[in-house]
Amino acid sequence: MTAAPGRRSSTFTRLLRHGFTDPSAAERLLQSEQLAPVRTDPVLLDALGATADPDLALLGLVRLVEAQADHPGRRELLDTLIAAKPLRDRLLGVLGASAALADHLVRHPLDWQALVMYEPQDLHPGTAEFERGLAEASDPVSLRVAYRRCLLSIAARDVCGTTDLAETAAELADLATATLRAALAIARSAAPEDAALCRLAVIAMGKCGGHELNYVSDVDVIFVAEPADGADEQKALRAATQLASHLMRICSETTVEGSIWPVDANLRPEGRNGPLVRTLSSHVAYYQRWAKTWEFQALLKARPVAGDIELGEEYVASLAPLVWQAAERENFVADVQKMRRRVVENIPAAEIERQLKLGPGGLRDVEFAVQLLQLVHGRADTSLRSPTTLDALKALAAGGYVGRVDAAQLDDAYRFLRSMEHRIQLYRLRRTHLVPEDDADLRRIGRSLGLRTDPVTELNREWRRHSSVVRRLHEKLFYRPLLDAVAQLAPGEARLSADAARERLVALGYADPAAALRHLEALASGVTRKAAIQRTLLPVLLGWFADSADPDAGLLNFRKVSDALGKTPWYLRLLRDEGAAAENLARVLSAGRLAPDLLMRAPEAVALLGDGDGGGLEPRDRAHLEQEILAAVGRADGGEAAVTAARGVRRRELFRTAAADIVGSYGTEESPAMADQGALVDLVGGAVSDLTAATIAGTLRAVVRDGWGDMLPTRFAVIGMGRFGGHELGYGSDADVLFVHEPRDGVDDHEASRAANTVVSEMRRLLQIPSSDPPLLIDADLRPEGKSGPLVRTLNSYKAYYRRWSLVWESQALLRAEPVAGDEDLGRRFIELIDPLRYPAEGLGDDAVREIRRLKARMEAERLPRATDPTLHTKLGRGGLSDVEWVVQLLQLRHGWAEPGLRTTRTREALAAACAAGLVSGEDAATLDEAWVLATRVRNAVMLVRGRAGDTFPSDGRELAAVGRYLGYGPGHVGDMLDAYRRTTRRARGVVDELFYGG
Repeated sequence: MTAAPGRRSSTFTRLLRHGFTDPSAAERLLQSEQLAPVRTDPVLLDALGATADPDLALLGLVRLVEAQADHPGRRELLDTLIAAKPLRDRLLGVLGASAALADHLVRHPLDWQALVMYEPQDLHPGTAEFERGLAEASDPVSLRVAYRRCLLSIAARDVCGTTDLAETAAELADLATATLRAALAIARSAAPEDAALCRLAVIAMGKCGGHELNYVSDVDVIFVAEPADGADEQKALRAATQLASHLMRICSETTVEGSIWPVDANLRPEGRNGPLVRTLSSHVAYYQRWAKTWEFQALLKARPVAGDIELGEEYVASLAPLVWQAAERENFVADVQKMRRRVVENIPAAEIERQLKLGPGGLRDVEFAVQLLQLVHGRADTSLRSPTTLDALKALAAGGYVGRVDAAQLDDAYRFLRSMEHRIQLYRLRRTHLVPEDDADLRRIGRSLGLRTDPVTELNREWRRHSSVVRRLHEKLFYRPLLDAVAQLAPGEARLSADAARERLVALGYADPAAALRHLEALASGVTRKAAIQRTLLPVLLGWFADSADPDAGLLNFRKVSDALGKTPWYLRLLRDEGAAAENLARVLSAGRLAPDLLMRAPEAVALLGDGDGGGLEPRDRAHLEQEILAAVGRADGGEAAVTAARGVRRRELFRTAAADIVGSYGTEESPAMADQGALVDLVGGAVSDLTAATIAGTLRAVVRDGWGDMLPTRFAVIGMGRFGGHELGYGSDADVLFVHEPRDGVDDHEASRAANTVVSEMRRLLQIPSSDPPLLIDADLRPEGKSGPLVRTLNSYKAYYRRWSLVWESQALLRAEPVAGDEDLGRRFIELIDPLRYPAEGLGDDAVREIRRLKARMEAERLPRATDPTLHTKLGRGGLSDVEWVVQLLQLRHGWAEPGLRTTRTREALAAACAAGLVSGEDAATLDEAWVLATRVRNAVMLVRGRAGDTFPSDGRELAAVGRYLGYGPGHVGDMLDAYRRTTRRARGVVDELFYGG
C-alpha cells in the first residue's frame, strides 16, 4: 500500500534515514513481487543502508531475483539473505558498489553462490585457489566468466572490510597470475606443435609483478623464450611469439562476456618496435648495452608468473645485478625525475586536478619516490628489494632511509588514494584514474570508504589532504634523512649511515658528498630557531640544487649566504614564508658563478627574490635607475666614493637582472620556464643597457661636480654605439661610445676642449678602478680615425669629418648610435647630423655594397681566433651574431631612407621591420631571429656560468652542462644542445649567403 498524496509513508522516511537518495523508487522496488518473501524483514533495510549506494544495491538485488524467476535457486537465495548475515552483507555490499558485477550476476544468476563460503582458509586465497576457480575454463568466453566469478569474491571481501588494501591488491595480482596461466594453457592447447618447440616464460611487470594490482589495469608483461631440446632457435622464437600473441588476445579481446584486461608488452626491450619475444641472452645483451634508466626501474617489479617458471627465474636472476647497478649510471636520479615530470606534462590540463595516479601528489609520486630510494640504497641493502610499494616503504623506514613518521604518513596516504582508485574502478570495471565530478559518484565512493556524515565533502577533504601529504613528502623523502644523519637530534632513532648518506648524495648529483654533509651539518645542527627553520627549508632546497648542473655549488653558496645573513631576522622568514623566494634563491645559487658572486657582495639583495617589498625581479627602467644613481652620487664625498656608490646600485641591479634571467630560463614550480627566449634576451639586453647608461650618467655627474661644480664649460654628451646603442648589451659586454661636446657661449674653444678631454679621461679612470664587480669598460674605438683620432670632438668637428672623410663602415657603425648620457639637446643634434649618413638618400651604391661585403669577408678571415670551431663561435662563427647583424645593417643602409621602420638601433626590431616591408621573407626572418637570439643566449649563459665573458661554449664538462641547463637541456643532453646550435646557425648562414652575398 502506498501513502496518500501529500503524505510520506513510514517506509519512505525509513528509506531516507537509511541513505536512499530516491526513496520513492526504492519503495516501489520493495513492493515488487520478487521481494515479497523478504520485504518485511527489518534486517534487509539495515543491510541495504550499510552499502555504498543503497539505491544501486536494491536495484541490483531485484534484478538478480528476477533473473532467477524460473530457477529453483531463487528461494535458496532469498532464504539465505534472511538467515545468513555474512552472505547478505557480502552480496549487498558488492551490489551497492559495482554496477558491473551486478550485471555479471544477472547474466549468471547462480554465481552469487561463490559468496557463500566464509571459512578461514578462504579469506585470503592465493594463486593456487584462483587456478582451481579457473580450471574448467577452456575458451576465452568461459575464462571471462570464471574470472568475473573470482573477482566477485575479491570485491566482496574488499567492500566488507575482510581484506585491507594491500591484501586486495595482492589477491588481484594472484588472480591475474592464474588468468595468465589459464590463457597460456588455452593457447598451448590450440597450438600444441608450437608449445612443443619452445620454453616460454611470462614475466609480470608493473603492479601485477609487484603484487599490487588494481581492479582494472593493463597487465604489463615481458616474454622470454628458449628453444626446447633439439629445436631450432628461430623456429622456437616464432612458435613462442605465436603463443604469446594468442595469450594476449585471449585476455585483451572483447567477447559477449566483455574483456578481462589488456596485456601490455610495451615494457620489453625497444618497446613496440622490438620483437615480442626474445631469448634470455638477447634480453641480457640489450640491458647491458642499450637500456635506459627507466627500464631498470621497471625491472624492480619483474616476477615470473606463467609458463616455464624456471626460465622466468633465470631471467630475473640474470638481470638483477644490472638493476642494482642502475644508480651508478650518470644522471641516474635526474633521469628518473625527468621521466616523472614528463608524465605530469602529458596529462591533459582539464584532467590534472582529478588525476589520482599521475597528477601532483598522486600515486605515481609515491611509487617513483620509493623506487628511486630502492635503487640508490638497494645495492648494498638487500632488505629493500621488495617489488611491492608498501613493503618497500616499510623496509626503507626500518633501515633509516626514510623517517618513520614520514613513512607512516606516506603509507596512510597511499592506502587511501589506492582505495579511492579501487572504488572508482569497481563501479563499472573500467580502467580509469580520474576522480568523478558527479556528486552521486562521489557520494558512493565516500560511503564505500566509511565516510557517512557528509560523504562528498568529507571525501574531497580527505583526498586533498592526502594528496598534499604526498606532495610534501615526495619533496623531502630524499633529503630529510640526510639532515637527520647530520643534525643528531634524536640519537635513539634509526638514521642513514655516513656511507648511505654519501651514496644518496652521489646519486643525486653531488660530486663532493663529504663537503655537502659538512655544509648540511653546519646549517641544520643544533636546537636554535635558525637551525629549525633550516631543517624545514633544506629538504626542498636540496632538491632544487640537485636539479641544477652543479648541486655542490648551490649548497656551498647557500651556506655562504646563510652565514652572512643568518642573524638577519627577515632572511629565513622570507625563504620560509614567501613561496617564490626559496626556489628562486636555489635556482640562482646553483646556476653558475656570476649571480652568486654578485649576491655574496650584497647578500641583502636576497630580498629581491621574494614577493614583498624587495621590488621583485622586474628590471627597473632607465629613469628610475638614473634617479637613484644620481642621488647616490650627490651624497658621495669625491669622485671615487661616487663611483663606488654607483657601482653598488649597479651590482644590485645586475643581480636582479641575472636572477630574473635564470628564473625565467629554469622555471619554477609556480611558473614554468619562459617559452619566448627572445623575450629573455630583450629583458637582459634592455636592463643591462639601461643600467650601463645610468652608471655612466652618474659617473659623468661626479666628474663634473668635482671639477667644475654645477656647470661644465662645454656641453657634453655620450653616444652609445654597437650593442650599447642597440639596447643589446650582455652581462660581460664593453660599452662602445662616442664623446661629443660643444663649447658654451663665451667659452674659448681651447678651454672647452681641455675640459671635455679631462671629463673623458676622469670618467675612464674612475670606471676602471680595480673592483671585484664585473668591469664596466667604455670603448671609444668606433670614433672617427679610430684609436689614432681624438677621444672627444665638437659637434662641428664630427660634421666636418663625416662630410669629407667618412667611410662606409662608419656609416654602418652609426646605425646603432643613440644618446645615452649628458646633454640631451646636444645628443639629439648629433643624431640629426648622422641620420643622412646611416640612412643615405636612395640607399647605397654598388661600390659601397661591394665594400661592405669585402669588409665582412676580411673580418671572417682575420678575426676568428685560431683553433676555434667556426660552427660554435657565437659572435664571428657561421650564422652567429655578426652574420645576422651585417645582413640587417645592410638592409638598413640600403632601404632605411624609404622604410621608417628600419630606422632603429635594435637588431630584432629592424629585422621585423624588414620582414614587414617585404624585404625579407617571413621564413628567412624567423631563421635569422632564432639564430641571433640563440647566440645571444649562449653568450649570456657563458657569463652567468663562468663569471667571465666568452664567445664559445665552455670546454669544462660541468660548465657546459650548466649552459645546457640554462638553455633548457637536461642532464646528459649537452650533445643535443650543440647539435641544435649548429643546426640553427647553419640554417641562418644559408639565409646570410642569399641575402648578404647574393647567393
